[in-house]
Amino acid sequence: MLLTVVIFLCCSAEPPCISGPRVGQRPGPYSFVLATGTERGKSHCYICETGDRPMVIVFARSLSDPLGRLVRKLDEAVTTHSRAQLRSWVTLLAEEESKLNKAILAWERKLGLKQVPIGVFEDLAGPPSYRLHADADVTVLLAVKQKVVANFAFRAGEMTEAQIEAILATLPKILPAAKSPATTKDK
Repeated sequence: MLLTVVIFLCCSAEPPCISGPRVGQRPGPYSFVLATGTERGKSHCYICETGDRPMVIVFARSLSDPLGRLVRKLDEAVTTHSRAQLRSWVTLLAEEESKLNKAILAWERKLGLKQVPIGVFEDLAGPPSYRLHADADVTVLLAVKQKVVANFAFRAGEMTEAQIEAILATLPKILPAAKSPATTKDK
């Protein structure tokens, strides 16, 4: 009986969700409608604008509390690493941008975001070249010099605080190495 339960639990665990461009691949350009900021209502391509600079791209299918905690921390990281020109943005995948406008604005205000824009890509599948998994509620890509360095994907309800910290712990992989201050010798 116990063996049957153990086998069932081992076999029923879902494999990790894999979504989006793999490590080493180039994140392709895509435009989406900005729902926040001064460019609200306009179509924009942050990939095109960011170029070789470090970037954190977040794709999401829902506005969840764990996503909010991640985005708030990314907003802080963009400020902290402004000299490295770190960029981050959230792309919500939805049928129609206008149906989410009020919810997005309320969510942005609740989180107190200053640096991370939020927009909507009007297709639940996401940009075709990204091949986002249909089960992925959140896909996070860290890239620099037009190459993905890390890829994280989570089904609805899977993203935990530990996983958020793992994403943030990966930031040094895309940021320039910190230079140690020059030492001066006392004379």
